[in-house]
Amino acid sequence: MTTAEAQTTPYALFEGHGQPVTDVDTGAVRSAIETSGAVLLRGFKPSLEGFSALSRMLCSHSSFNESPNRQLLTEGNAVQSVNLGSDPFPLHPELSREPWRPDLAMFGCINPPGVGGQTNICDGIEIVRQMPAQIRQALEGSKLYYIQPASPALLKFWLGTETPGREQMENPPPSCPYFFRKPQGQILRGFIRPVFEPTLFQDEPAFANFVMFARDYLRLPNFPSLDGKPFPDDWLDEIRSTARRLTYSHAWQQGDILLLDNSRFMHGRKAIANAEERRIATFFGYLEGIERRPLEPENPVWRQDDFVPPDTPHDT
Repeated sequence: MTTAEAQTTPYALFEGHGQPVTDVDTGAVRSAIETSGAVLLRGFKPSLEGFSALSRMLCSHSSFNESPNRQLLTEGNAVQSVNLGSDPFPLHPELSREPWRPDLAMFGCINPPGVGGQTNICDGIEIVRQMPAQIRQALEGSKLYYIQPASPALLKFWLGTETPGREQMENPPPSCPYFFRKPQGQILRGFIRPVFEPTLFQDEPAFANFVMFARDYLRLPNFPSLDGKPFPDDWLDEIRSTARRLTYSHAWQQGDILLLDNSRFMHGRKAIANAEERRIATFFGYLEGIERRPLEPENPVWRQDDFVPPDTPHDT
């Protein structure tokens, strides 16, 4: 790790000299993930197989991202491409719209883009520290409500039936991460998280959630909601400005592997001039040794086996 580089960028840097990435000291990498929250591996032999092997050296299980416009890059569901479009993406932690948010987000550069396509990263702890004090104070103790319609497949997976009765919805199994409601005949599923959620390894809150992606890209005014109401526009404007000052844009080199503590760092991307040039692999997983995080249900299934959400098409 180069100390000077770590002082000028938000990540800890591990430099290779053409050797396989699996030769890296994974204990040191894990330690850097815990302390820095972001790690860059550079100069190792570019290899999709090495990327996949490294992910399994760090994580016990994977989580499949069922969002559209991605490709499977290895056998099984663990390694996928990033979204293959060219749009810029706002900051977000991976899969923070669901209760099974992975611990680790890994990105590996197969081929860098010629113009644009940098990956933006931002430390959610620093956002809380540096946002205006009056907004931080107003948001302390507030909750984000992630409420959406419940599909038949999801109901079958978590409740054992596509048509649950009131008793089943009000008393889901202890392993279920959702609560259920049925206003006006439609079954909704939801979960709740603090606006400032503690990270995996720091006893300090972070602003690392789905709010900016939902509002700025998906144009969802009330998902997630803030204590049941839309997130105030002026507060979000101030948070965006704070994040913008703190965001680092990573310019990809072939073979780069970027690892992020997904409870702490958000990521996004800049617009891409030619999306066909940019080939980035992803792996989202649960770190070895973490059996359950606060606010997760008992015996979370995503930490016991590679997890594919119930709404995922069967041909994946």
